[in-house]
Amino acid sequence: MREQVQEYYGKVLSSSSDLQTNACCTSDSDIPSYLKKGMAKIHPEVSSKYYGCGLVRPQLLKNTRILDLGSGSGRDCFLLSFLSGENGFVLGVDMTDEQLAVANKHIDYHREAFGYAKANVEFCKGYIEHLDELQLEDNSFDVIISNCVINLSPDKEAVLKQAYRLLKPGGELYFADVYSDRRVPSDLVKNPLLYGECLSGALYWNDFQNLAKRCGFLDPRLVEDRPLVIDNEEIELLIGHIGFYSATYRLFKLDGLEPACEDYGQAVVYKGTIEHHPHEFILDKHHIIETGKMFPVCSNTARMLNESRFKEHFEFYGDTSNHYGIFDGCGSSLPFDRNKGISDDGGNGSCC
Repeated sequence: MREQVQEYYGKVLSSSSDLQTNACCTSDSDIPSYLKKGMAKIHPEVSSKYYGCGLVRPQLLKNTRILDLGSGSGRDCFLLSFLSGENGFVLGVDMTDEQLAVANKHIDYHREAFGYAKANVEFCKGYIEHLDELQLEDNSFDVIISNCVINLSPDKEAVLKQAYRLLKPGGELYFADVYSDRRVPSDLVKNPLLYGECLSGALYWNDFQNLAKRCGFLDPRLVEDRPLVIDNEEIELLIGHIGFYSATYRLFKLDGLEPACEDYGQAVVYKGTIEHHPHEFILDKHHIIETGKMFPVCSNTARMLNESRFKEHFEFYGDTSNHYGIFDGCGSSLPFDRNKGISDDGGNGSCC
C-alpha cells in the first residue's frame, strides 16, 4: 500500500484538480484573514500540489520548533514558517520524491518572500512510521502537525508513538485527517483509489480515540470538523454507505491526565494576549473561551493550558483539593457534527 500511495501522489496526481473526491481539499473560505497575507506569498506550484483536508493552524507558534508529518509539496511548512518567524524552525518529512523536489526547489523563494536572512525550513525523506530512523532527538519539538496524511499510513500506532516521543512535555500533535463513522471493510481498504483518496484508510473515530490514548495522548480534543461529500458516483457506489468527516484534533503530551472530565471547581480567564486572537481562545469545539470571562474547566483542561506554551496567557483559579464529580454531558456517542463544524453549545462555559 505504501508504494501505491507514493505512485498516486507522486505520479498519478499532478495537481489538486486531479483528485476524485473532496476528502483531500480545504476550502479557501476556511482561511482566517490573518493567514491570507502568508497564503498570498506561497509559490503557485507549491499550492497546486496541496492535498490537505484542513488548515493546521494552532495558536502561538512564534519561535517554536515544528515538525510536519507528510509535508508533501511544503505548503503547510511554508505557512508555518511565516507564522513561527525567522527564529522558529520547521521540518517537513515526506516519502514521495516528486513532492520533496517541489518543496526543496522553493525554499529560497519563500525565504525571500518572508524577508528572512536565513531559511527556517528543511525537508527530508522519510516514513512517518519510522521517524526513529531520522536521528531526531526525543522531546525536541513544540508542535507536530499533519494534514490528511496519517490516514494513509499502514501503521498509525507507530506514527502516534513516534510523535509522542518527539514532542516536548506540554507540546501537542495538532493535525487534520479523515475519519469514518464506522470501520471500513477490509476489501475496501485494499482498493488503491479509495485509499489514495484518503477514504478507505480512515480510522473509525472511536478506534482513533482509543489508539491515541494507548499511545500516551490521554485526552484527545476535537477542534473542528465537517462532513465530507464524495460527489463522485462511482466512488459513492463503493463506499457511500459510510459517513466520512474531515476533523482536526489536538493531542497534548501530558502525563497523568484523567480518563474523563472531572470537576474540581477550577476555572480560567483568558487574557486576550495571543496574537490574532484578542477576543477568544479556542482550545477545542467545546472550549471557546471569551477574553476576560471566568470559564469553568475540568482538571485536564486546566493542565493543558497551565503546562503548555499557553500558560502566560491565562489566569488560573482553584486546584484539585476538592472533587465535585464529573461535568454534566461529558462525552458523546459521535463527536462529529453532521451539519457543521463548531457545535451550538461550544461556548456555554461548561467543560464538555
